[in-house]
Amino acid sequence: MKAKVIQFRRGLKRIHERHYILDVNAKTKEEAKKFVGKSVEWKSPGGKILKGKIAASHGNKGMVRAIFEIGLPGQAKNTEVDVK
Repeated sequence: MKAKVIQFRRGLKRIHERHYILDVNAKTKEEAKKFVGKSVEWKSPGGKILKGKIAASHGNKGMVRAIFEIGLPGQAKNTEVDVK
């Protein structure tokens, strides 16, 4: 299944470099909670695969928060990740 990288997880003064908000095409918070615990992979244009895990739902519109082993580059925004 595919998901879309939306943005870094951030606060007013701090950006969490390894945390990303993903759109998994869920409509509600309850649908998004079904994805918690699944692994995600982002493939760079150079062929490197970065792995992460969905940690929690985010907000009320079906977004999820994924934590990657290392931070994704800025070019990863608006690209797709594979949800396993």
